[in-house]
Amino acid sequence: MDQINEQQEITTKWIESLALEEINMEESGVVNFNDHLNPLHMLEESSIDFMDQLREKFEIFVSKFNQFRGSNQSGSAIKVFKISNTINDFMLFRNSLRLVVARKAADLITIGFLANGKEVFTARLRSTDSTGSQGVHEVRAHLGPFNNISWRFNGEIVEVEALVRHYLSEFIRNSAR
Repeated sequence: MDQINEQQEITTKWIESLALEEINMEESGVVNFNDHLNPLHMLEESSIDFMDQLREKFEIFVSKFNQFRGSNQSGSAIKVFKISNTINDFMLFRNSLRLVVARKAADLITIGFLANGKEVFTARLRSTDSTGSQGVHEVRAHLGPFNNISWRFNGEIVEVEALVRHYLSEFIRNSAR
């Protein structure tokens, strides 16, 4: 039921935005006829929304993990922090390991681990990977027909919950003492 309500909210957001723009236009006298055709504006909105979805899912699962672990106040609890001076970048922290999720551009979100404040590595993608490679993973926006934006990793469409499950699993396993 919640998923249906969430989907209805997502699908009606654009029409609510149009109504608000029209009200603002009537009050201010400023008319914006082409915003819906500006891909940069659309990518900016989409990346902020995608980051909000990621953070919300991470917070839900982190809260559940801490609750099941019984460690909300102990050193083994996972903490979620907003990164200052950014719109909505965030990181997870536990036992000197950080998982950093950052919006680097309107069409680019990076995800990577930072160990001991200096060593950067990515999550493993297969069970045959011994460790993650250097650097970060990139999730990129793809602008399709009719300005439809999808988020992709290595060319494949990303499902938010699957992405969060993968990175949070890697984070928990790599940050365990």
